[in-house]
Amino acid sequence: MAEASKFFSLLTQTSTVRETRDPRLARGYPASEGFRWLSAGWRDLWTNPVPSIIYGLGVLVLSAAFVWTLFAFGRDYILFPALAGFMIIAPFLALGLYEKSRALEEGRRVTFGQMILARARAGAQVFYAGLLLCLLMLLWMRAAVLIYALFFGVTAFPGLDHIAQMLFGTLYGWIMLIVGTAIGGIFAAFAFSISVFSMPMMLERRVDALTAMGESTRLVWNNLPALIGWGAMVLALFIISVLTGLLGMVIIFPLLGHATWHAYRAIALPRRDEGA
Repeated sequence: MAEASKFFSLLTQTSTVRETRDPRLARGYPASEGFRWLSAGWRDLWTNPVPSIIYGLGVLVLSAAFVWTLFAFGRDYILFPALAGFMIIAPFLALGLYEKSRALEEGRRVTFGQMILARARAGAQVFYAGLLLCLLMLLWMRAAVLIYALFFGVTAFPGLDHIAQMLFGTLYGWIMLIVGTAIGGIFAAFAFSISVFSMPMMLERRVDALTAMGESTRLVWNNLPALIGWGAMVLALFIISVLTGLLGMVIIFPLLGHATWHAYRAIALPRRDEGA
């Protein structure tokens, strides 16, 4: 019951976080600060690049297998919501990349195996957070299907080769795009705020999942210009990955993972003297 209560408290935090604005958490970074994080991430990517590239290849294989499964089981109608939902769970998948960037900060060299087996100081809490993000992704995918049903009823999915005509060639299609984008934006903003710093935080600190998610939300709220800019950069690079048939994921996913670590270090400023 206590965990459930804490989870519902987190869900309502985005509506009450305005009351908890804390100037001590504001870093004063401009919206363009994300370019610095990308530059630092690019440097980490090409410092001992093989583990990062293999990591990106692994994410590509998982993504391709997931897309193939959707088509194989006739679930291609949720392809686009699923691709959007990938961004929700991506911070969890990038734990090994955070570990490499942390190791580089400390002057250590890591192997791909060490990245995969990175041990978060939060222990099993990181998997609890990953489970919550997966549930949020499933909730978004279900919401996307319901939105389609509200506008097109029981009309069968026309297939990827005809969906553009349905969406852009009909009034209902345009309205669905507007409504779906608005609702998807709410999901994306919530998922981004609770995950962008919570995952790297749990790698470095002994903190429970819900506390880390709440702290991540507070940090995002108190640094909106920089984090809105960062979110836009992440979205743009993800779209590039999709447009390349996910092949761009090999470079872009590691780049964003390493850059997110530097965003965390710049915004969260975690103490390194916390108890072991």
